[in-house]
Amino acid sequence: MSHQVAQVNIARLVAPMDSAQLADFAAGLDPINALAEASPGFVWRFQDEHGNATEVRPYDDDQIIINLGVWESVEALHAFTYRSDHQDFLRRRREFFTPAPGAAVALWWVPTGHRPDPAEARARLDHLTEHGPTPRAFTFRERFPAPVE
Repeated sequence: MSHQVAQVNIARLVAPMDSAQLADFAAGLDPINALAEASPGFVWRFQDEHGNATEVRPYDDDQIIINLGVWESVEALHAFTYRSDHQDFLRRRREFFTPAPGAAVALWWVPTGHRPDPAEARARLDHLTEHGPTPRAFTFRERFPAPVE
């Protein structure tokens, strides 16, 4: 496999991360991250020194958080996102988040072994917002195949 799929999503918190309003979300981070890491096709996720990425702020808005990872395939990522306990948090997203500016989720192909950083991820989200789905940044709904060597 010469390429893997990178994924970024951003979300704008409805309240500070340590607020009572986000207690369920905060309590679910470690179990959901562990579930992702144990899922078939998981490769890597961006983390800070605390084991998550909730303190990393790629935008000027301190309420926007980022999730960034790499998976073996779009199908493996899709299965984790929509067919695991992760879907319970997706159903509750309006309790935790307000709409983010522009695209909130982007996928793109990376060479096997590449680990994107938040700046690269933000550039992909910006591209998706400006141009719609393309091979440079796409969505679950409108996918593009991995580059052929």
